[in-house]
Amino acid sequence: MSTEISATGAGTGTAPLPPLPPLHCLRHLEPGPPRLAALPTGTPVWLVSRHADVRQVLTDPRLGRAPLYAPDAPPVTVTPNILDNPQSMLNIDGAEHQRLRRTVQRAFTPRAIARWKPWVASVVEALIDELIDHGSPVDIVAGYTRPLPVAVISRLMGLDNLDSKRLAHWSDHALSTTAYSAEAIVTAMNEFSAFGAGVIAERRAEPGDDLVSSLLAAAAEDGSITEAQLVALVIGLVVAGHETTMTSLGNALVYLLHDGREAWQQLASDETSAAAATEQLLRAVPLGDAHEHMPGLMRRTVEDVEIGGVVIPAGSVVAADTAAANQDPEVFTGDLRTELFSPLTAPMLTFGAGPHHCLGAWLARMELELALHRLARRLPALRMADAVDGIDWRRGLLTRSPNSLRVTW
Repeated sequence: MSTEISATGAGTGTAPLPPLPPLHCLRHLEPGPPRLAALPTGTPVWLVSRHADVRQVLTDPRLGRAPLYAPDAPPVTVTPNILDNPQSMLNIDGAEHQRLRRTVQRAFTPRAIARWKPWVASVVEALIDELIDHGSPVDIVAGYTRPLPVAVISRLMGLDNLDSKRLAHWSDHALSTTAYSAEAIVTAMNEFSAFGAGVIAERRAEPGDDLVSSLLAAAAEDGSITEAQLVALVIGLVVAGHETTMTSLGNALVYLLHDGREAWQQLASDETSAAAATEQLLRAVPLGDAHEHMPGLMRRTVEDVEIGGVVIPAGSVVAADTAAANQDPEVFTGDLRTELFSPLTAPMLTFGAGPHHCLGAWLARMELELALHRLARRLPALRMADAVDGIDWRRGLLTRSPNSLRVTW
């Protein structure tokens, strides 16, 4: 790329960028049998969209992440991003993946997350106090949806002095699709990796009661985890630990303060309603424009596999479209207006499924439930201050959420 798009979505040229629809308004691929398409790199890709088929892609050991980075693998991305690191736990399969996963999964069990709930609730309440003290209108992204998950992952990993602006810079480059040049991404990722290596060195010298220290203790006991894998784990957790929650919370508020305004009072009523709404919002509001940049969670077949009645040859790239699967009319009926507080009729696939199911799913759920419930309870008259078509979106990344969102009450 000859120019870059900033994290605010403003290009270096003078032409204004066209408005984007909120993510809850996106049209998704009609669920159907696997169909052959092409990635932006020109590589053929099998698009899988039905709920049952997507679950098979994500759980069947005949499809893996590591084969995407084998010597004979075709290119699947135009520019690098954090998902491309072969040392990442995301791109390792089988026994080695399970060994890496065991070093961190104890910190993310439902029981472990429950112990954090009182502290997270106190952070939520403190941020709402600051919003009220500031007065309306206020940018709820800068004051709430971004600082909450950053504060939580910083505390969990013992990164109390983490520069939030630097983190945003690294995260945006790590998840870039078209926003930055390959050179800029590599530079930022090298800086981020150096940061991760520095954190590891500090914890080796002075272990503490934090996730990084626990990782190092588990790695020392295991004896086979490489330094590169440890660095990838640390920076991957920093990004994943705040990005999904920030994105989901911002997009949930766009829906709730616009099309879902009538649900705000019930959301405030109790945590059970907030928990049900969180599941439906995570299901129905995708994390990004999948078909604009990447059509789903990628896997590659290691042998011929039949999916949805179609035989997909060995060595094929497969994209599991979780957003389409989450809207499969054979599985999910109704929409957010009618089903927001109803239990899910099947597992939603926003966090994936199978061996690579998101480790932080329960943490994200807990943060979202508390953030939505407490905000609705404290600010029952909360509403958007500007038109929805004027939202300033983060663009050119694997995820999309408001870069800023002015609200009033």
